[in-house]
Amino acid sequence: MTRKKKDKKLHKPSILSCCCFGGHKSATKPSLTPQNLKAGFDSADIFTSSDNTSDPDANTHPISSLRKVQIQEWIKRTDFVDPPIDDDKFSIPEKYTYQNGFNSYHESEAIAGALPIGQNSPQKPNYGLYTEKLSGTAFTAPRHENQQSWLYRILPASAHEPFEPRESTTYNTNPESRPHEKIHQIPNQLRWDPFDMDETVDWVHSLHLVAGAGNPTLKQGIGIFIFAAGKDMHPREAFYSADGDFLIVPQHGVLDIQTELGKLLVRPNEICLIPRGIRYRVTLPQGPVRGYILELYEGHFQLPELGPIGSNCLANSRDFQAPQASFDEDTESTWHVLSKFSGHLFAARQTHTPFDVVAWHGLYYPYKYSLHRFNTLGSVSFDHPDPSIYTVLTAQSARPGTAVADFVIFPPRWLVQDHTFRPPWYHRNTMSEFMGLIGGQYDAKTGGGFQPAGASLHNASNADLKPMRVGEGSMAFMFESCLMVGVTEWGLRKCSKLQEGYNAESWTGLKPHFKRPDARKDVPLSNGAAAEGVDVEGGIGDRAQVPHWTS
Repeated sequence: MTRKKKDKKLHKPSILSCCCFGGHKSATKPSLTPQNLKAGFDSADIFTSSDNTSDPDANTHPISSLRKVQIQEWIKRTDFVDPPIDDDKFSIPEKYTYQNGFNSYHESEAIAGALPIGQNSPQKPNYGLYTEKLSGTAFTAPRHENQQSWLYRILPASAHEPFEPRESTTYNTNPESRPHEKIHQIPNQLRWDPFDMDETVDWVHSLHLVAGAGNPTLKQGIGIFIFAAGKDMHPREAFYSADGDFLIVPQHGVLDIQTELGKLLVRPNEICLIPRGIRYRVTLPQGPVRGYILELYEGHFQLPELGPIGSNCLANSRDFQAPQASFDEDTESTWHVLSKFSGHLFAARQTHTPFDVVAWHGLYYPYKYSLHRFNTLGSVSFDHPDPSIYTVLTAQSARPGTAVADFVIFPPRWLVQDHTFRPPWYHRNTMSEFMGLIGGQYDAKTGGGFQPAGASLHNASNADLKPMRVGEGSMAFMFESCLMVGVTEWGLRKCSKLQEGYNAESWTGLKPHFKRPDARKDVPLSNGAAAEGVDVEGGIGDRAQVPHWTS
């Protein structure tokens, strides 16, 4: 009788079974670590190991594709992969996915096939969509400045009734259009206490112009706003500004923003930019919100040139996030589109949602950025570089290097300079500076008067000079402009937050510390040197050492 050959049993290994790499046989099970697993995936196929060690071929069976997927998922859950640098900085988790890249040509479709291939405006777009072009610059703007996007939507944005004025006696964010509410040009330094929360209003009615310069009707200048809202926008209302790009800096609360091109979640220590003309709706998933806005009436923000810094650092392009296409299908409900046009509010009625863009591609879109990802630079020898090294975004004027608006931040960082006055030096700037504080305490203003949700407008230390970490838990920012920024009536009086004693507290009490090199005040000096016949050897007053004295 012939005995049947015993079948070999192949034991399916668990995820924690051993693997060997490189295709060689091994009687010894290598340790299973995330690093080894990743090395195996990167370098060669993975083979299972059988418990039947009497079989010489038992260790060479290729792992199944399903098991490989399971192990890949396990690798993702292990801690050997570095998390994002800002992974632990937000108490509210992210809920949306994004496309990465600043000024990158993005494309996104919520339904496969909605984007046409090889052309922008087919005679009959897929799925019966309408083609619409959204322009952020003139058609003939230079290629490196040109910003346009193509949208593929259920109904075009122009399908609405005429716009009508709304709240014309109360809503005005362009005081220059009303002589009795003009912007006040004041040479004094100003500082505000934290602005009040207002839980009775939505996003549209939370906007208060504090300061600004120029005029949106001429597409020149900037407007600086405080927002404080406690209510979601109406479920069937959308808003847009025809006056400029909104750079939004939340200080408190979370903004859930549905735009025509997709959704953004914006938290404190993130910023968001909504370009001129793009319609959006704001809801408040964590309750009341407060923050700052710079509206740019001319041009668009860009990343600053890096010059000799090289190709990286400051705000890196890949850390800016644009939305994925996301749409609603509603062609029956009554909607109202609200427009801020020359600072005044208008409304138009339509019978379809404005959030019906199924696909889009182009260079003109909203985006957000985490300030925690800013790669800060500084001096490693002596003296402070100019604060321009902290510039996140800039909008240049016609004069290269001179900005209509800069957005600058002062994040946690190290100071290591020798023989250097550690707070920023005193300076008289040709630029106007509007500062705000998102949280913590600004390291250059530690007296307590500059608080989160407050602001300041600006037209000595004996500490041990050792490496010092400053600004921990803090984030201050600055809107800077070459324009002469004035203050509105609301910012000067109506908000009741202006600190009347700011100058006396911070500036007029400064004391002189000057000491002559020779204590005798009767010794005359000539151009910084002792007069003829006065014997002051080897000192600063020695005429032989003028103009440069060194020890």
